[in-house]
Amino acid sequence: MAKGLCLNGCKRPGGAAEGPRAARKRRKAGGGGPGLGPEEKSCHLSAALLGEDSEISQDQLFELLKYAALGKCHNAAQPSWCRIYHQSHLAGVVVIVLHEMSQLHFYRFYLQFKHLRKVFQHRFTLATSANFPVSLYGEETNLKPQNTPQGLTSTSSECITKSSDLQCDPIIRRYGGRKQGLTSYTLTLEEQKKNGYPIEGSPRSKGYISTECDQQRTDSSPLFGLDCEMCLTAKGNEVTRVSLVDAQGQCLLNELVKPESRVLNYCTRFSGVTKKMLLPVKTRLSDIQTRLKKMLPHDAVLVGHSLNFDLQALEMIHPSVIDTSLLFARNEGRKFKLKFLAKAVLGKEIQCEQKLGHDPTEDARAALELAQFFIEQGPTKVAELNLEMLLTAEKLAEVSQNKAALQPKGCGFQEQLNEPPPLSKPCFLDCLQVTGQKPLLLGRQGLDSSGLCQSNLSTSNKQILQRALEDVPLSKFSIIQFSLGPEDLASHLHAGLYEKVRSKLTDMLTIYAGPFEENFCVKSVKKEFGRCGPIQSLTVVTETFQPYVCIQYEVLEAAQLAVESLNGAEVAGSCIKVQRPVTAAMLDCNVLIKELELDVENEGVIYVAGLKNSLTETDLQEEFSQLKDLETLFLPKDLQSGKHRNCCFLKFQKSQSAVDALEAINRWTMKGSELRSRNALAPGHLWRWIWQMNHSNGKQGKHILYEKMEQLSDSEQDLRKKVKKLDHHIKKLYRSLQNNTLCIVLFPGVNSTHGSQSGLGLMGIKDEGRSAC
Repeated sequence: MAKGLCLNGCKRPGGAAEGPRAARKRRKAGGGGPGLGPEEKSCHLSAALLGEDSEISQDQLFELLKYAALGKCHNAAQPSWCRIYHQSHLAGVVVIVLHEMSQLHFYRFYLQFKHLRKVFQHRFTLATSANFPVSLYGEETNLKPQNTPQGLTSTSSECITKSSDLQCDPIIRRYGGRKQGLTSYTLTLEEQKKNGYPIEGSPRSKGYISTECDQQRTDSSPLFGLDCEMCLTAKGNEVTRVSLVDAQGQCLLNELVKPESRVLNYCTRFSGVTKKMLLPVKTRLSDIQTRLKKMLPHDAVLVGHSLNFDLQALEMIHPSVIDTSLLFARNEGRKFKLKFLAKAVLGKEIQCEQKLGHDPTEDARAALELAQFFIEQGPTKVAELNLEMLLTAEKLAEVSQNKAALQPKGCGFQEQLNEPPPLSKPCFLDCLQVTGQKPLLLGRQGLDSSGLCQSNLSTSNKQILQRALEDVPLSKFSIIQFSLGPEDLASHLHAGLYEKVRSKLTDMLTIYAGPFEENFCVKSVKKEFGRCGPIQSLTVVTETFQPYVCIQYEVLEAAQLAVESLNGAEVAGSCIKVQRPVTAAMLDCNVLIKELELDVENEGVIYVAGLKNSLTETDLQEEFSQLKDLETLFLPKDLQSGKHRNCCFLKFQKSQSAVDALEAINRWTMKGSELRSRNALAPGHLWRWIWQMNHSNGKQGKHILYEKMEQLSDSEQDLRKKVKKLDHHIKKLYRSLQNNTLCIVLFPGVNSTHGSQSGLGLMGIKDEGRSAC
């Protein structure tokens, strides 16, 4: 399955395209490309979100927001599922939350959300979370963490986590409370893939060297700490220093490495390496790779902090790793810095400002000792350290010290107050406090009570909009919450709304074809219509004078392709008519189809049908590789059997390339099967949702469902007006934003007694090229 990442790179100073691997190395070194020209300073976002890759978790969303708000200067990592280019030039981040609304609301009122669907180029399904508001905004608590002389650890009763709270700790949720052997903490293959580790056979690891440590690991396998430092060269980021330590902390390797290409930036602040140090060095990367292969036993387990960057820089593949940035798990996909963990857990100071750059041996040894501490003490002991609270206390202490330094002497009253102020429960916004700026929160709900944010409560969406137009330009990070009235969000109306969407979707997936002769061949009809896409069901209609067939497809494109290509065609010896059902709900079907084709999410995406079941994804990639600017291939699979359907979606980097491909593919025969194609209709993130709706049956009795449908129809006109006005509010706010502002609109999803509905996210960076409609 092709992953949802853009394949094209951004430009580097050397003029060559920078791929994802080089970008990851540059992030590790902490450098940015020098001398970016004015034409390159426009921020942009890339993400190919198709199929299974387009469902984004709450943690992944926060990963994006954190990087957008903080960037490299605060050691925030690029999100794993999309990329922001030139983050440092972002004018600001604006998050618009549509309270108690879901993906269902967006597609039920698709035509009313005119601005949202035409402006925001990237769309993703947001996994439903019961605690989304709390995780994003925080909630009031009365925690009083203390900072004791022994590192950051404390035995104060106020700082020890209660056993009842331990069950909610991310470390306990991930590993359980019992001690386990080291093999329980090594990353699985899936975890390595998710976190950007070099994998055997992966296209991104082509040319990488394997350590050939392929022996079965046990809980007594030896641990080795590894860390690298890099510099920026014309090629990208290259290793300049490598350190390896054994389980006893003894240094086995501490070697300077000569880069292959001309050095542009030695990144001395981070690497500690200078031009003078590298002048006499003759060791090359290939020499280090050879030495590491000889030094590591066949059952070695490598330990490091964000070790994926080190292995990428070394261009080496190792199957068994412990990553301390993931081992000491946090909520929302955040990671503790190695410097903080060494102080809080081990009581050691590393990466001191007095030193010139990082010492890789010191960092490798610290990561190793952290892993050993975790294994020996077990998850419960680690969770009881309450690292999240200690980190918050450290940040607040820094803020207080900075404020105290600015205050004039003689403020005796403040000096007498030993008690720290009440803190909010750690949430996503905590990570923004290091910037010294307060995020702006506007909405009807009580969003923040910690004092860490500028919050303002309003009574209507109009008031919220007016405040946003005034205050958002003054804030680097804003969260604006709009909401429909409670009468529009009742759970029983939500159930009726779901049934209406499911019913209309079923009608749009269904076509009627005929008339046929009395004894026509059903098999040949199914074969002909199957060339348009996967068929869920085919039934013969005998209530008419001559027989017809009713065909329900699994994808919208297949039904539309059948209407366009087979209406008036001769099938099974009869000239037939093909049409969709004629119902009140389908009167605007043609308008909806046209708007779906124009949806910005479908730019550069085409649908291809007629694939043989024997074809694999590798076969298709080879066949379609000749198409210009092909970015992503998505091969839908049946969610029950796991078998692929006889269709796929192709996403191109340029819209014109998709037009050219469409013309070419309609003349193709692949493995003896004639292909058919058209522009995509359903945005890529909807595959799973459409499949689930199409395979679900209403569980409620008909009488109960009828009542819900009636209740909905009474209020739906009013609801449509409110949604249209809400879309207009967002349009007005969007127009007021500065260029290079990242704007994300969130439908958080709904949990109710009538079932849950996934959320939806729309995102884009405002520029002159895509203005409000």
